[in-house]
Amino acid sequence: MPHGTVIPLLNQRPLQSARAALGDRPPESSRPVRSLYIHVPFCYHKCHYCDFYSIVDTQDRQEIFTRRLISELSTLAPWSAGAPLHTIFIGGGTPSLLRVPLWKDLLSAIGAHFDLSQMGSGPGEFTVECNPETVSAELMDTMAAGGVNRVSVGAQSFESRHLKTLERWHDPANVIKAVNLARAAGIGRQNIDLIFGIPGQTLDEWRADLARGISLGTEHISCYSLVYEPRTEMTARLKRGEFKPIDADTDAAMFEATEQMLAAAGLEQYEVSNYARRGGECRHNLTYWHQEQWLAAGPAASAHVGGHRYKNSPRLDDYLSVNDGGFAPIVDHEPPDALKALQERVMTGLRIRDGMELTPFLHDISAISNEMQTRVQRVIDKHIASDALVIRGGRLVPTASGIRIADAVAVDFFIALDRADTGV
Repeated sequence: MPHGTVIPLLNQRPLQSARAALGDRPPESSRPVRSLYIHVPFCYHKCHYCDFYSIVDTQDRQEIFTRRLISELSTLAPWSAGAPLHTIFIGGGTPSLLRVPLWKDLLSAIGAHFDLSQMGSGPGEFTVECNPETVSAELMDTMAAGGVNRVSVGAQSFESRHLKTLERWHDPANVIKAVNLARAAGIGRQNIDLIFGIPGQTLDEWRADLARGISLGTEHISCYSLVYEPRTEMTARLKRGEFKPIDADTDAAMFEATEQMLAAAGLEQYEVSNYARRGGECRHNLTYWHQEQWLAAGPAASAHVGGHRYKNSPRLDDYLSVNDGGFAPIVDHEPPDALKALQERVMTGLRIRDGMELTPFLHDISAISNEMQTRVQRVIDKHIASDALVIRGGRLVPTASGIRIADAVAVDFFIALDRADTGV
């Protein structure tokens, strides 16, 4: 998720609560927010590549965390009042680490405060991230009874040697078990996450991982190229010379193999790292990529409401100790900004198969600066000529080759969308 200037902290405490971004109540003219993200920070073990906020679970704060989370959800509920939620996504961390009685409390509270009429067997999407080792029949039955209809299982690799490199501690066989337990409980939609470009991984090994993933018959597979995030142990080990990264040619070959094998299996690429059968796309992530609104609860969860973007404090101690009438302490608050909204639209629109609407995009740029619109049009023309972009049905859409270089194309747009060059 995007970040802006971090608000300074006083004694490691954020200066604002979410009330500063949302107000006491939603304006009468506002549209109900139809999506909700919840962050559960607990993990059995901190994986070396992961830069999402998480802490090793000692079981002693699960209950107090769940009570605090329910309090925050109650406070946020008015922003979705009057309309059913379209999507819910519970991520982490490892949400499936929460004890089943706490899951029952949490799901009951979500159902009490939000309209879940589209979940369960309806058209809505309610996803929970799961670690293969923490999935049980009781947990899946509890989730299904609470409206969960999609699980995302962190497989990462089916090769134990590569899981060890990533500091992932699960038996690859339990990925299959987790998917089957979800299906047995009536959770009909499943995703698995896979990672390529792991040090020491060969192209043939990656093809074998893809084949194993395809054999599970899930409607969605996410395939991420390993990224060495700055503050992770994986990057520290790389700097210490403990291993060498995959070379660029092998990484590119793995990406190409991913496209080919998943397409042959009926899973189409609809975003840089995401593949699905038609209708099986992750609707919650499309909420982000289409720049829609979503509420957020839990430490480190990011929200987009009424043009405001903010992130809950990424410290569990802050989250538990600061409770402004249910509102969470926040950092990185960005008030509405037309230019930043355009930059976000570019960043996400260039990564997804259906791109972005062109006429409204150019119209919103012209409202800021005609000179800026002229520069952006030149960038569009350049990348249409290079076959990275195409106009289709009134939308600016990345081609197959354009998705591969989405970040480079976005840089050209960001240079053109530079307010400093217009004097505005």
